[in-house]
Amino acid sequence: MALFGFLKGNHPRDDSSVRDVRTDRGFLVFDSTTEVIQAEKLLKNDGLSVRVMGPPPEIRQGCDLVIEFPLIDGLRILRTLEAAGIPPLKAVPVTGLLLEPVGIFQIKHYGRYLMVRAANMKLTVDRQTGMIVNISGGGCPDVPFLAASMVGKSLVEAPAPRDIGHTLCGYALQLAYEEVQRQCSA
Repeated sequence: MALFGFLKGNHPRDDSSVRDVRTDRGFLVFDSTTEVIQAEKLLKNDGLSVRVMGPPPEIRQGCDLVIEFPLIDGLRILRTLEAAGIPPLKAVPVTGLLLEPVGIFQIKHYGRYLMVRAANMKLTVDRQTGMIVNISGGGCPDVPFLAASMVGKSLVEAPAPRDIGHTLCGYALQLAYEEVQRQCSA
């Protein structure tokens, strides 16, 4: 439980020149993307409010993703992850502007088309028809398969990337797919 030593009052040096932004949140740092995906799924299924983010450069270690979590749930989260055999490398409290997570979404509107970029993957959809018109980005070996399986199908007909992809690119495409669905239903 040393990962959560900061919960017992061992806080990092207080720098009054840096305004605390989300001091009720922390980051879980993992060694691999696979662990992040497994941990996110496990924690969300357990009803916990977590989200995957890009890590700030100051804490980047191992994988290029972190899980942001509410500090109040820190001990419960650690116990859950340890019981599942996927403990994080470390847990870090968000203590100021410098530790703000990096957003992984960019949203662009091109007339009737909507493009959502999540990390390095882009998904473009025709908002009038709901048809997926393009998938691009990434460098993982399953990107061509993901594109061939999804382009030309509607958001309703296309398989979810999480069901057919197995890499960081597939995971990022799943995030873009979910954001496109949110944007199109709004």
